[in-house]
Amino acid sequence: MNLKSLSQQIKIKESFLCVGLDIDLSKIPTHILNEKDPIFFFSKSIIDATHKYAVAYKPNLAFFEAYGI
Repeated sequence: MNLKSLSQQIKIKESFLCVGLDIDLSKIPTHILNEKDPIFFFSKSIIDATHKYAVAYKPNLAFFEAYGI
């Protein structure tokens, strides 16, 4: 995403919301841990639930690196 597309999303959604994706498996609900790829499933669930309002997402690299992703 560049500055122009970010500015467009801010105007369209009337929002400055940036959602942090800090995936910690110890805090993910048990039923999600049974998914084939729980980190992907949980991250996608967050994005699906917030995409109408969020203009950006910030994955916390340290959490993903800790799981070898």
